[in-house]
Amino acid sequence: MKHVIAFAGSNSKQSINKQLVSYTGSLIEKVDVTVLDLNDFDLPIYSVDLEAEQGLPENAKRMFEAIKNSAGIIISLAEHNGAYASVFKNMFDWVSRVEPKTFQSKPMFLMATSPGVRGGQSVLEMAKDRFPRHDGTIVATFSLPSFYDNFSEGKINNSELNALLLKEVKQFEAFL
Repeated sequence: MKHVIAFAGSNSKQSINKQLVSYTGSLIEKVDVTVLDLNDFDLPIYSVDLEAEQGLPENAKRMFEAIKNSAGIIISLAEHNGAYASVFKNMFDWVSRVEPKTFQSKPMFLMATSPGVRGGQSVLEMAKDRFPRHDGTIVATFSLPSFYDNFSEGKINNSELNALLLKEVKQFEAFL
């Protein structure tokens, strides 16, 4: 059976992006989906000096192995001040040192959500521009606006938005 990894670009224990990525993972059919938590991949803040002194951290290597061994990747990015959350940016920096072709041409489903009406669109656009430069193959995207209005009891409660998500899930599945 094919294996997909899913994670939120956040280290919040109450992460709305982790809730969204977990729900989305549950919709993927005929594939084993593992939801990762960035808290399980703790890393020091990236610096070239630290890399030169200590080498690449094991957790960066573990994350790269998870990517390399997957058939696809689902990421829901938290947006902090219009950009990646620092925990995700730091992970991305370290893993890109393990392998510059970080995403290994794996099919990627990129998502974002936020409490606001833009639904993390700024960080989503940033990722859509950046990830292909690291061998990311983005095949589906989804932005969930106004998380607290549109998500409850572990799922999207707005039927139109849920239909849009399901359409993107099918698009992602076609590439697995």
